[in-house]
Amino acid sequence: MTNLEHSQLLDFNDSNEELREILGQARVIAIVGESNDHYYTSYQVAQYLKKMGYTVYPVNPNIKKVDGDRSYPNLESIPEPIDIVDVFRKPTHLGTVVEEAIAAGAKVLWAQLDVVTSTQEPERKALEAGIKVVSDRCIRTEHERLHIPPRQVKESEPSKN
Repeated sequence: MTNLEHSQLLDFNDSNEELREILGQARVIAIVGESNDHYYTSYQVAQYLKKMGYTVYPVNPNIKKVDGDRSYPNLESIPEPIDIVDVFRKPTHLGTVVEEAIAAGAKVLWAQLDVVTSTQEPERKALEAGIKVVSDRCIRTEHERLHIPPRQVKESEPSKN
């Protein structure tokens, strides 16, 4: 992949078709910064994604469990390939998350609303590593807006529990 021009801002206006493809093909979603507090959006989004049939892994080194499910300290410790890394951290942490996503072989980096860096260097690095980037969008809102049906779990798909 060629180096992206550092002087121009990146355009993350993904088409509805691209978003449908990302959400339709994904099975495993790691939520970086997920909380175990029902009040927080990260928790609510994770619960929604689980109801929609995705395998969801909480990634937060500050908590041990979310509703009985293990919380992982980093992306590397997740026991299966990650389709989407959904980020609920401050933009200052995005560079570290991108490095972990690259090392873990993630396919998509999904930066939630307001998780946007001013320089776009982390996003650029992810793109240069071959990771698709969706930026400044809520994964739940997009899933609902696009009317994506719940995933049908195949018998060949292992359970994470």
